[in-house]
Amino acid sequence: MNYAKNILETIGNTPMVKLNKIVKEIDALVLAKVETFNPGNSVKDRMAVKMIEDAEKQGVLKPGGTIIEGTSGNTGMGLALVAIIKGYKLICVISDKQSKEKMDILRAVGAVVVVCPTNVGPDDPRSYYSVSKRLAEETPNSWYVNQYDNPSNSIAHYEQTAPEIWEQTDGKITHFVTGVGTGGTISGVGKYLKEKNPAIKIWGIDTYGSVFKKYHETGIFDENEIYPYITEGIGEDILPKNVDFSLIDGFTKVTDKDAAVYTRKIAKEEGIFVGNSAGSAVKGLLQLKEHFTKDDVVVVLFHDHGSRYVAKIFNDDWMRERGFLDDEKKLAIDLIRDRIDTPMITVKTEELVSHAIERMRLNDISQIPVTDVDGFVGSVDESDLFRLYFNDKDIASKPIKEVMRAPFPIVKSDTSIDQISKLINRDNGAVLVNLGNDKFHIITKHDVISAIQ
Repeated sequence: MNYAKNILETIGNTPMVKLNKIVKEIDALVLAKVETFNPGNSVKDRMAVKMIEDAEKQGVLKPGGTIIEGTSGNTGMGLALVAIIKGYKLICVISDKQSKEKMDILRAVGAVVVVCPTNVGPDDPRSYYSVSKRLAEETPNSWYVNQYDNPSNSIAHYEQTAPEIWEQTDGKITHFVTGVGTGGTISGVGKYLKEKNPAIKIWGIDTYGSVFKKYHETGIFDENEIYPYITEGIGEDILPKNVDFSLIDGFTKVTDKDAAVYTRKIAKEEGIFVGNSAGSAVKGLLQLKEHFTKDDVVVVLFHDHGSRYVAKIFNDDWMRERGFLDDEKKLAIDLIRDRIDTPMITVKTEELVSHAIERMRLNDISQIPVTDVDGFVGSVDESDLFRLYFNDKDIASKPIKEVMRAPFPIVKSDTSIDQISKLINRDNGAVLVNLGNDKFHIITKHDVISAIQ
């Protein structure tokens, strides 16, 4: 009979899959090392086992102990599997930007999950780095994993992931591309591959809001580069000891939007359901295409499974709210669709300026069309009223017709955003959309900016 003694024995030997449609712009052979086939559905299973086994050998993790780690979710899942088999307790400290699926999965496999805010510095006592360390100090018989600085992280990939890649490509690999977070994967794989063939290029995928790329190129740790980002699993606001910059030939940065868009493309064009670090990796590949030739063999590592991002990247509403859906909001009608049944606020020529000010305040708007019996005859803007008020304190009691400017331009419902944007300028803050049957709505500068973000 052929069977594994426990789930941990199924880790590794993940498949190498040729990418086709999504990398058609690249001349080289592009192969994906699909780590979702590990039992915890990510590459992190490998180093979770290695880190725990080494901690046991070193005597820092004792029977019945508690494992504590700050994680974006995937390392936590790997640690949970090992903890179950070996009889340890597990506390996972996770930032609130991580997907709900990750948190639910961790709880499902018995981990205690502590959620910390994302938008704080690494030294802040509320950060998931600081909370992890504090819990380890306060919890009896516990061991703090610290995947960022734990050398067993890189060693796992040196001993397991890299030899698999070398054998699966028959030693013909010329480039290895992977997202960089803790640095264990890129450093462990990179070290092994460069020992086999120093000519192999190692490329890291970074994200905006992370410090890796600039530090690699200049040696400068620039805190001005650090800001919140959406992409999970890659990038850092610290320099983990596991990132061996001497092994990395270069970095390319990928935006949150591109990471999300290309994650969905991988599913739809290749039938591979993976997480957003894979989307970052594929977009990074395309940004690096001039480095590859038709004779090259490029291996890109897909870190984790798409099931952890169903409520985020694979949810149209989530994508739409962040402006990540390219096919959305291209026409005038798209910009006002959510409020099409809400009556447009207007003011009449003989009403007082105070009436317009009150409507702006109550409805939180900045521009109002002015009407009379003939239709739209003017417009008022809050900036105009603000300026006029300081010149004439009695302006509020004057009729609108004395302060109004020219009426807003009127466009059809199928007018493109590009055309609308040309009509909105310093002197004209909005346009009106003719919806037919004497029904109109307003599109402001804010609407256009929100649609093109």
